[in-house]
Amino acid sequence: MPELFVAPDGDDSAPGTLERPFATLDRARRAARGLTGEITVRLRAGTHLLTAPLELTAADSGRDGHRVVYEPHGYGTAGQEKVVISGGRTVSGWRERSGAWSADVGDLDTRQLYVDGRRAERAAIDGLPGEVSMTETGYLTADATPLGWHSPADVEFVHRGVYPWTEARIGVASVSRDGDGRTVISMAQPAFGRALDLYNSTWEGRTSRGPGLPTRVENDAAFLTEPGTFVLDRSRPGHHVLIYLPRPGERPDRTHVVAPALETLVRVLGARDVTFRGLTFADATWLRPGGPDGFLHYHGSGFHVGGPVDTVAFGEGASVTVPQEMVTIPACVTFEEVSDVRVEGCHFTRLGATALGVSGGAGVTVRGCDFDTLAAGGVVVTGGQGVLLEDNLVRHIGLDYPGSPGIALTGTERCTVAHNHVADVPHCGIVAGPGRGTRIVGNLTTGTMGALADGGGVYLAGPQGGSLDDAAVVRGNVIQDTRTPYNFGLYADYGASWVIIEENVVARADSTAILHVSPPLENVVFRGNFWDADPVGADAPPAGVVYEDNTTIAGASDLAAATAELRSRAGLLTPRPTALRAEAATV
Repeated sequence: MPELFVAPDGDDSAPGTLERPFATLDRARRAARGLTGEITVRLRAGTHLLTAPLELTAADSGRDGHRVVYEPHGYGTAGQEKVVISGGRTVSGWRERSGAWSADVGDLDTRQLYVDGRRAERAAIDGLPGEVSMTETGYLTADATPLGWHSPADVEFVHRGVYPWTEARIGVASVSRDGDGRTVISMAQPAFGRALDLYNSTWEGRTSRGPGLPTRVENDAAFLTEPGTFVLDRSRPGHHVLIYLPRPGERPDRTHVVAPALETLVRVLGARDVTFRGLTFADATWLRPGGPDGFLHYHGSGFHVGGPVDTVAFGEGASVTVPQEMVTIPACVTFEEVSDVRVEGCHFTRLGATALGVSGGAGVTVRGCDFDTLAAGGVVVTGGQGVLLEDNLVRHIGLDYPGSPGIALTGTERCTVAHNHVADVPHCGIVAGPGRGTRIVGNLTTGTMGALADGGGVYLAGPQGGSLDDAAVVRGNVIQDTRTPYNFGLYADYGASWVIIEENVVARADSTAILHVSPPLENVVFRGNFWDADPVGADAPPAGVVYEDNTTIAGASDLAAATAELRSRAGLLTPRPTALRAEAATV
């Protein structure tokens, strides 16, 4: 069985043996092309820094029924080495002034920073000072504070709750004073103009247009008041300055600071029979939201990049605008049109977009992985067939883009999401958009909907099949602590059809489920579920819904006792120390 070795202190002119390893993964990838049989690329301990994405194509596939495996040295033994594949850059050369550290980082652009492995937040203030009004090009205020911002073109406005399920980001273009002495904040274009078109609604007789006032304003040195926060000043091209306000006890000579530099760590296009296992993927960013297009979030992992917008009525005198098309937040590790690719026992962390994206292809397996400290979602699958997502722990995600689900599927066929635990996320736990034959079975979601509203622990929207033979099955899941007001723990929405929802447990949600939505549900069955409150509309199910043999038990201890067996089967197959077992999550 051919083996190739890679070490952070290796040499790409070496033969790639245990004694004389390669230095880079790309060199090992190229060497593997000339080998036959089961090929294993063994990574030695340490951080493997990427200066460009590792790209695998069909030429890097396993051949003749064999696989190409990337794993740490000693994988599966007590001596397994710890390996990090990183797109980050260590920041040094700090200067101290007035309690803050600053470093010239050249042309580095990033939106995240990690200090001794811990995420540092961008410096921010809550909203704009003074009486503020929105204009066609930005904002107007009598308060002069914004005129004191150090680098206005680096400032970014955050708009949480434009719609209850939406959080947008739009940059500032400039700040000036008009002839009447007022402060004029001009916003980045085309982002602001598109936001005026996109975010329009009528509700209870009130009409709103545009993104409204920001709920948070980020990334200027004037906002550096909280220890552990940072700013990137890009006002001097080629001499960007990173400024960090240290926490007590941190010193520049012994504190390890990493700024993500790459946007993509690994891209696999058209390959087959490849396995990644036991690896940590870390330290990547996503720069688009900081540019002139901004981040015009709409729902889930989707955002608007321009184009037609429709107005949808959902009640008497109520309407909302909807983009005809959305683009999905990219992933830092991507599989495109692959076949039989496996990711096992890996850790995805400190990433500035979605961790793992699967687009098209068939037979992808993601098993036993941990996803945490992510700016967006854990796993997004678009158009794949026969994908299996099993025994994964997804938590602390959506840190910059809180509409992002823990796990999301759309346009898929015969995909299975089983025995995962999604915990402490700002919006939906598991999402299935239109697809066929989706199975969501035996999962545990806890602490979903922590920031935005109108979602659930498990959320389905649109057609899920064409008959009972290819209907979606949502079975044996435990959904607990769906937090914000206006949520539905187990949520079939927006014309969901051909769905069988049975033997699930829902507790401590604003509403357990809802049977009346627009467009209406069709061929949806709720059977044998347990919850602590009746779903909305359960007293008069609509024509498209079968509602039978469900049980409502209001008392927490009584519900826990009645569902003990169901709870024991939900959640991770391989418990992690940080995970919560379903049967223990009843208090």
